Amino acid sequence: MKFSETNMMRYIQRLADKDLSLTNSMIPLGSCTMKLNSAICMIPVTYRGFAGLHPFAPLDQAQGYSTLIEEIEDNLVAITQYDAISSQPHSGATGEYAGLMAIKKYHESRGDMERNICLCPTSAHGTNPATAQICGMKIIPIDCDEFGNIVVEEVEEKAKQYADKLSCIMITYPSTHGVFEEGVKDICDIVHKYGGQVYRDGANLNAQLGLTSPGLIGADVGHLNLHKTFSIPHGGGGPGVGSIGYKNHLAPFVPGHCEVPIEGKKTGAVAGAPYGNAGVLPISYAYIKMSGKSGLLKASQQSILNANYMANKLDGPYKILYRGK
Repeated sequence: MKFSETNMMRYIQRLADKDLSLTNSMIPLGSCTMKLNSAICMIPVTYRGFAGLHPFAPLDQAQGYSTLIEEIEDNLVAITQYDAISSQPHSGATGEYAGLMAIKKYHESRGDMERNICLCPTSAHGTNPATAQICGMKIIPIDCDEFGNIVVEEVEEKAKQYADKLSCIMITYPSTHGVFEEGVKDICDIVHKYGGQVYRDGANLNAQLGLTSPGLIGADVGHLNLHKTFSIPHGGGGPGVGSIGYKNHLAPFVPGHCEVPIEGKKTGAVAGAPYGNAGVLPISYAYIKMSGKSGLLKASQQSILNANYMANKLDGPYKILYRGK
């Protein structure tokens, strides 16, 4: 009997039924599987041209993949309003590392060797201070007000206090509290005024598509969880794609690769392969292309509506900590 795609899906479902997952229990996983992983998006990863390609195949033998990567990066530039995208990082954590190292090298290229202070709001994603620590930065926490917003006056105070040593601020927008920071542009302007850079965490990008963008609010660099926002299944820890978007002034400092130079760059790799987990990129490519501009906008509107619906349903038996305005 021919083992069809339908039979394969049923087989995988039977295996999944034997495992502990969000379908039958509460597990401390987070949001990584909380979106549609449709079969039509998944099928292309099985195509021989994608699945059978070696990461170090000569570029003239990988023109289809090169075109796919170029197109998806162009689409992500349009979505985020960054100047360019790097598809190398395997995850959001790797993307954070790549982004902060780009900021660090940028400061060093200007002779600012002492800039090692990272402002981390208490509303930021939990990995932010961890990544800053790995990159050798000193973390200065920033408090939130009664509505869950970053205290802008404290950003100004700390940025001014550490002006000669300020490296960056790491912002999660909307925040981990679920709040759209009203003063986010002011925060970016303040940090820039004192010589720092803005890293914008991409954990909650699915609440921005078509409504706003990291580039619009003033971010210099930040990762995008393609496995959260753009449909790649990520339950259990992989595989993911933590592409980073960045502004032009950081371009010389983003990851390159010694075997397959990326735009001429041969150093700074954060993954073994030049384009990280490229094998799963067709999933996000298909999701973006089939959704289109209007579909991505609707996905964000629906996610915000659903979050507010759940908050209102749970309010009473559970305390809703922050709401914003």
